[in-house]
Amino acid sequence: MIPEKQPYSNLIETIGSLLQQGRQQAAQAVNTILVQTYWTIGQHIVEFEQDGNEKAEYGSQLFERLSKDLTNAYGKGFSRSNLLYMRKMYVSFPISETVSHLLTWSHYFEILKADSELEISFYTKQCQLERWSVRELKRQMRSSLFERLALSKDKEGVLKLAREGHIVAAPEDLIKDPFVLDFLNIPEQHQYLENELEEKIISNLQRFIMEMGKGFAFIGRQYRMSIGGKHFYLDLLFYHRILKCFVLVDLKRGEIDHQDVGQMNLYLNYFKKEEATEGDNEPIGIILGAHKNHILVEYATDSITNKVLLSKYQLYLPDKKTLQNQLNKLLE
Repeated sequence: MIPEKQPYSNLIETIGSLLQQGRQQAAQAVNTILVQTYWTIGQHIVEFEQDGNEKAEYGSQLFERLSKDLTNAYGKGFSRSNLLYMRKMYVSFPISETVSHLLTWSHYFEILKADSELEISFYTKQCQLERWSVRELKRQMRSSLFERLALSKDKEGVLKLAREGHIVAAPEDLIKDPFVLDFLNIPEQHQYLENELEEKIISNLQRFIMEMGKGFAFIGRQYRMSIGGKHFYLDLLFYHRILKCFVLVDLKRGEIDHQDVGQMNLYLNYFKKEEATEGDNEPIGIILGAHKNHILVEYATDSITNKVLLSKYQLYLPDKKTLQNQLNKLLE
């Protein structure tokens, strides 16, 4: 039998795929070389300073003069701020092999704005784990993600978080306190309803999932459960591919109370018996409210065997300085 000739359209598709792959590899190679070059420039600047040449020859004007001379000789890319961050990159990552070539210089430029070595280490690792874009990195840093996660841990937990990033290995790892939903653009004093909050989240679902963290797959909203002849509706339903379980999310406009905990416990029991299939772990419930009464929550969840997690959300960026002060006290 004579084999059919390859369609011309397949040839075009194959060439296009190869071209796209080649361009991606070329861009990655250029990025790797650029990041390594900037690290080496930072090394030379630090060594120049340590030899005493900076004070002897240029005083405090080293970066201004370097910026001017390098720009005149080689063009753009040598602003004073760029040079300062090249230096900080070398100081923060003195071993060349610890520089991740999965990240671009634009990533490092943002990461190096962090105030502490713990933050720099965390955001570098988290960018690799989550494959954040530069835009998402900026949002997570503005929302003080490191501090929000760190304040739920002990001192050793904070250090581990900085070394390894935020790894979801247990239900408790799903919680941030608070969750920051600034991207919903709801004014802080606006008297919104729960269904309005839900509508805003659905309209910004991708960003909500990014705030929730890695591993969430959206299943549906207002998920109906028929229990004892009555219908109940869950606000948001997810499946977590890492923990291999359903995650039930209930939204509360005001304060979380004991009735909300009892209702979520009912939903979890239903999911264990009616929805979970072989291979699924027990479902997890997350109640998000604008406020929570810690004492009431403690008593309401004390004897519950299901995993019910409670957290606040807020509609504006947290005060980073306040969070940093709280974290410093924890570390001390």
